[in-house]
Amino acid sequence: MADLLELDAEEQRILGSLLEKQVTVPSSYPLTLNSLRTACNQASSRDPVVEYDAETVEQTARRLRDRGLLRIVWADTGRRTLKYHQTLDEVLELSPDERALITVLLLRGPQAPGELRTRTERLHPFADRDEVEQLLARMAERGLARMLPRQPGQHDPRWVHLLGESAVSPVAPVATAAVDRESVLADGAPARDERVRASYDAVATTYADHLVDELRDGLPFETWLLDRVAAHADGGPVVEVGCGPGHVTAYLAEAGVDATGMDVSPGMVAEARRRFPDGSYEVGDLRRLMRPNTAPGWSAVLGWYSLIHLAASELPDVVSALWRPLAPGGWLVLAMHAGSEVQHHASWFDVPVDLDFVLHEPGDVVAIVKAAGLVDVEWYRRGPLEHRGETTNRLYVVARRPV
Repeated sequence: MADLLELDAEEQRILGSLLEKQVTVPSSYPLTLNSLRTACNQASSRDPVVEYDAETVEQTARRLRDRGLLRIVWADTGRRTLKYHQTLDEVLELSPDERALITVLLLRGPQAPGELRTRTERLHPFADRDEVEQLLARMAERGLARMLPRQPGQHDPRWVHLLGESAVSPVAPVATAAVDRESVLADGAPARDERVRASYDAVATTYADHLVDELRDGLPFETWLLDRVAAHADGGPVVEVGCGPGHVTAYLAEAGVDATGMDVSPGMVAEARRRFPDGSYEVGDLRRLMRPNTAPGWSAVLGWYSLIHLAASELPDVVSALWRPLAPGGWLVLAMHAGSEVQHHASWFDVPVDLDFVLHEPGDVVAIVKAAGLVDVEWYRRGPLEHRGETTNRLYVVARRPV
């Protein structure tokens, strides 16, 4: 067993990728060499992001086969193609819940229990963070995982697997203040999403009345940035995810942009369509953003205050979901509240809601954007505008997809 618990970085990535794809895409499993290489090198849900060539993957897979941790088999149907199947879960006698945690720890390095719960949703459903912590304690007794000492600024300790030294990207985001940004997921992401949707539906009309003219009422930095987006798009398609009442999308459309607005709240989309009847607005989830019908990719994707209800652990996957449909050279533009705080609102615009606003540190957000592979990253932080009643610093990030 001691030999099995010393996997190098390439072995960890291959086994983690096979464990993941066996559950998430069972129709394509076992994986061909090309599929396995793609799974290892994908930019989302990986830390660090790597670029293995086919020879590295093949040689590593053969080492794992010789150690009894992987089988190389022939495809059952079609062309006779070699495929790769992991046996780590059999060797270690992993239960389904242990298997899920080991998979994510192999793929993403040390993580807090709240992050693990969020990132294992597609692999195994955990009821809450306590269930994850209890399982980690049992895995520690089995010699599969251990808790790392808590570092300054970390609210929760992180856990690491014991199957070899864990490699972590030097730009991986680290919490810089003692704030539990994972608390918004206490009862799961679906429940949080429903609270967000219901809250925005409840305030849609009042929200629109207050904010629909804000770009014309004195937001010089924001209009400067949006004008840059319009010039960059040069008539190409742009989408604003989390468009609210549609005024930012409408501003871009007036500047000559082929602009589309999308929001998870049907109430907000109804307000946008009513107030800007010539615009294009639809209900949709920013995590499932597709490419435009009229072009191979978006010229720009705007997340304009649409990531402000997400836990820190969710940001890497969401950033990846937003940049993937970009055209080469396309821009990702994010606007957020900056800081180290989770603000709960039980009332908004004098309407009862159940809504948490998550403030993120600029350094953490910029690190996530860079780790996703975007380039020419620039960011701006401005203070609150007292005449508007603002109380938080604002963060704006612009980054480009490589050509």
